[in-house]
Amino acid sequence: MSGRRDFLNQPAPENYVAGLGRGATGFTTRSDLGPAREGPSEDQIKEALAKRAAQLGAAAPTAYGAPEKKEEDDDDERFQDPENEVGLFAGGAYDKDDDEADRIYQEVDEKMDRRRKARREAREKAEREEYERNNPKIQQQFADLKRALGTVSDEDWANLPEVGDLTGKNRRNKQALRQRFYAVPDSVIAGARDASELGTTVADDGNAGADTQDGTMTNFADIGAARDKVLKVRLDQASSASGTDSIAGSATNIDPKGYLTSLAKSQINEGEAQVGDIKRVRVLLESVIRTNPKHAPGWIAAARLEELAGKSVAARNVIARGCEHCPKSEDAWLENIRLNDSHNAKIIAANAIQKNDRSVRLWVEAMKLESESRAKKTVIRKALDHIPQSVMLWKEAVNLEEDPADARLLLAKATEIIPLSVELWLALARLESSENAQKVLNKARKAIPTSHEIWIAAARLQEQIGNANKINVMKRAVQALAKESAMLKREEWITEAEKCEDEGAILTCGNIIRETLGWSLDEDDDRKEIWMEDAKSSIGRGKYETARAMYAYALRVFVNSRKLWLAAADLEKNHGTKEALWQLLEKAVEACPQSEVLWMMLAKEKWQAGEIDNARRVLGRAFNQNPNNEDIWLAAVKLEAENDQPEQARELLKTARQEAPTDRVWMKSVAFERQLGNVDAALDLVNQALQLFPAAAKLWMMKGQIYESEGKIPQAREAFSTGTKACPRSVPLWLLYSRLEERAGSIVKARSVLDRARLAIPKNPELWTESVRIERRGNNISQAKVLMAKALQEVPSSGLLYTESIWHLEPRTQRKPRALEAIKKVDNDPILFVTIARIFWGERRLEKAQNWFEKAILLDSDLGDTWAWYYKFLLQHGTDEKRADVIAKCILSEPRHGEYWQTVAKDPTNAKMGIEEILKIVAGKLE
Repeated sequence: MSGRRDFLNQPAPENYVAGLGRGATGFTTRSDLGPAREGPSEDQIKEALAKRAAQLGAAAPTAYGAPEKKEEDDDDERFQDPENEVGLFAGGAYDKDDDEADRIYQEVDEKMDRRRKARREAREKAEREEYERNNPKIQQQFADLKRALGTVSDEDWANLPEVGDLTGKNRRNKQALRQRFYAVPDSVIAGARDASELGTTVADDGNAGADTQDGTMTNFADIGAARDKVLKVRLDQASSASGTDSIAGSATNIDPKGYLTSLAKSQINEGEAQVGDIKRVRVLLESVIRTNPKHAPGWIAAARLEELAGKSVAARNVIARGCEHCPKSEDAWLENIRLNDSHNAKIIAANAIQKNDRSVRLWVEAMKLESESRAKKTVIRKALDHIPQSVMLWKEAVNLEEDPADARLLLAKATEIIPLSVELWLALARLESSENAQKVLNKARKAIPTSHEIWIAAARLQEQIGNANKINVMKRAVQALAKESAMLKREEWITEAEKCEDEGAILTCGNIIRETLGWSLDEDDDRKEIWMEDAKSSIGRGKYETARAMYAYALRVFVNSRKLWLAAADLEKNHGTKEALWQLLEKAVEACPQSEVLWMMLAKEKWQAGEIDNARRVLGRAFNQNPNNEDIWLAAVKLEAENDQPEQARELLKTARQEAPTDRVWMKSVAFERQLGNVDAALDLVNQALQLFPAAAKLWMMKGQIYESEGKIPQAREAFSTGTKACPRSVPLWLLYSRLEERAGSIVKARSVLDRARLAIPKNPELWTESVRIERRGNNISQAKVLMAKALQEVPSSGLLYTESIWHLEPRTQRKPRALEAIKKVDNDPILFVTIARIFWGERRLEKAQNWFEKAILLDSDLGDTWAWYYKFLLQHGTDEKRADVIAKCILSEPRHGEYWQTVAKDPTNAKMGIEEILKIVAGKLE
C-alpha cells in the first residue's frame, strides 16, 4: 500500500470550488431553511481559471470575462508599457542578478517613500482639514450644541414642549375649530328615543305624512317642555350667582325669560331673520350697559337698536337712562335730543347744557332747535358768554346776522377775543372795504406772523384793487415766512396756487408760482425736469394757468431750452388762444433761433390761420438763421405747393437740391413731380438721386413704383432687385418686390423673395406676415398655418402675427381664446388691442369694444389704422358728437403710420387731401 493518501482524504487545492468546472455553484431552493453558501466572486473565478490554464499551458478562457488578447493589440500594449519585456528582451533569462537588481530597486523605492511619508502625511492632513473646514458635516456643525446638552438637567428635559405645540398658530386654530361642540337638534334626540320604542297610538287619518305612516307619533311638546325646564334651572343658577360672578368677570348677566323666549323661537324664517338678529344684539347690549353703565356708546347703541326695531318709546327710555348714568357725555345728550320731538328736545337740551355748559356742540344743537332767528341769536350769545374762545360759535353768530355792519362788529369783537384765528380775520377782511381790509390783514399778519393764508389773502386783495403788478406781496410773504421758519413746501405752494386759480385769482396764482417754484431746489438738482413734471401734473388736474406760470418761470431760468419752449407751445396750442401761441412762438424763435422745429411751428400756425404772407416771412427769417436746413426748405416747398404755386415750389426744390443736397430733398423733389403727373421728370430726378445716394431705400422704392405705375414690370423688377441688394435691411423694399412678383403671377418667385428677405432680416413680423398672406391668398391654408407656427416661434411677441392668425387662420369659435393667449404673450401692442376690440364689436359688446379702441389710441396715436377702425366703429354705433371728437383728435395727433393708412396717404393722387379725408377713405377700405 503506497504512502499516498486516498484522493478523498487529500486537502482541496487552493481556490478550489466544488462544481465550478461544470458550472454548478451554490444556490438556494424554496425548501431551504437558510441561505445557501455564497458562490465565489467574479474575480475569484477569473483568477482560478487563469491559474488552471497556466498549469495546463493553455490560454485563459474568455467565458467568465477574461479578456481575449488580440494579436494586433500586442504591439500597442508593448509600446505603451515601459516594463514590458515581451518584445526586445523576450529571449533573455531571468537570473539571480536580475532578482537582486529588482530587490535593490524595491528597497530604494521603499526608503524614498519612507523619507517622503512624513511630509506627504502632513500635506494630506492639512488638505483634509481644509476640506472639512470648508465642507463641515451636519454633526460637526451641531457639535458644540450637543456638548452643551450635557448641562441640561432631567427636569429641563421633562419640561420640553411637545412637537405639536411648536406648530403654527393657524394649525392650532384649525384643531380648535375641529374640537368645537354644537347643540344636537331635536330631531336627532327624538330619533334616538324612538329607535328603542314603539308607540301604541294608531293614526286615524290614512293621509298622514310620510313620518307617521307606520302608525306611530312623536310628542315633541314634551321634549320642548323638558328642554325649557332644564335650561330654566341652569339660568336660575346663573342669575343667582351673578352677584359674585359678575364682579370677577366670570359670568355674563342674561335675562332668563328673554333667553327662553328666543330659544322657543330659534327656528326663524327668512323674513324674520332681522328680528332674531335684533334680539340677539339686544341681549348683548343689555349685558354691556349692565356691566359698565358709565359707558355712553353702549347706551347709544342700545337706543339705536330699539329705534331700528321700531320701538321709539323704548329707545327714548334707554337713552334717558343713559343720560342719567352718563351726564357728562355730549354724544348721549345729542342722541337723546335727536330721538325726541322739538318740545321735549328743547327741555333735554336745557338739561344737557346745565350739565355741560362748556360743550359747543350742545349749544349749537340747542340753537338749531329754535325756529325764530331772534331766539337763535339769544342762545348763541348765551353760549358765547360761557365759551367766548369758540371759533365755531362766533361763526354761527356771524352767519345769523343779516346786516353786514352787525356781522363786522361781531367779527371785530371775535378777533379781539381770539386773535389767533385765521378764519375770523379773513372773514372780517372779506366784509370790510378795500382800505379797511388792508388794515385788517396788517393786524392779522402781526397777530399771526406764521400764517400763509393771510399773505395770500393780501395778495388777492391787491389783485382785486389792481395793484398786483405794482406791489409784489408774495415776495414779502416768502421773506417773512422764511424768517419765521413757517415756509411751506414747494408742493404745498403749488396747491395754494391751484386754489387761487379755481377762485379766479390768476395773477396771484402766477405770483405764488414765480416766488415759490424754485424754493428748496439747488442748481445741482435737475430743476428743469422737476418743473416740467410739476407742469404736466397741473395740466392733468386741469389747472392750466398754474402750468402756464410754471413754464414761464422755467423759461426765465432756462431761456435756451428748446424742450421747455415746445412744452409751453403745446400747452398754448391745446388749452390757450391763438394769439398767446403766436406770442410764445415769437419769443421761442428769438431765444432759440437755431431750432428749426420752432420756426416751422410758427410758420404752420400762421399758414393755418390764413396768413400766407406772414408764414412766408417767418420762413424767410428762418432761412437767415438756419441756412441750408433741409426742414425749412421742405416747409417752404410745402407752403407753396399747398397754395397752388407749383412753379415757385419747383424753384425752391431746385435751389434746395443745390444748397442742401440731402436724400430727403431729392425724395421730396421726386414725389412733387409725381404728384404733378410729370413721370419723366420724376424718373430723371430719381436716377440722378440714386447716383448720389445709392443706399437710400426710399429712392429705390420710388423708382420701382414709377415703373410699375407705367406698366413696365421688368424695369420695376430690376429696380426692386437692385434696391434690395443695395439696401438689404429695408423691409418695405422687400415687401414691394414680393408683391410685384405676386401681382405678376410669379407666386414661386414671390416666396423666394420673402425667403431671402427673412434671411437678411431675421425675426421680422412684417416679413413673416407677408409670407403667410401669400399662401393664404393662394388658398394654401395648410402651408400658411405651418408658416404661422414657425413665425410665432421666432417672433412670439408680435401683435401683427397674432392678428393675422386670429382673423384668417382660426375658426370663429377659437378667436377669443386665441386673443386671450395673445394678450398674455404680447405686451401692449396697439394692433392686438384693435383685434380684441373688433372681437367685442362682433359680439355686440359695444362698450368694451370702445374701451379697447381707446386703449389702442392711447398706446400709439401715430398709428392711422387704429383711428380708422375706431371711426368705422363709431359710424355704426357712435353719435355725431363722438365722431367729430375723434376726427378732431386724429387731426391733432397727425398719424403717419399704418398698413392701410400709408397706402392711402402716400398715393400721389391723394397728395392734397387732409387728415380727415384720408381717415374717411381708410375707414372705407378696412375689411
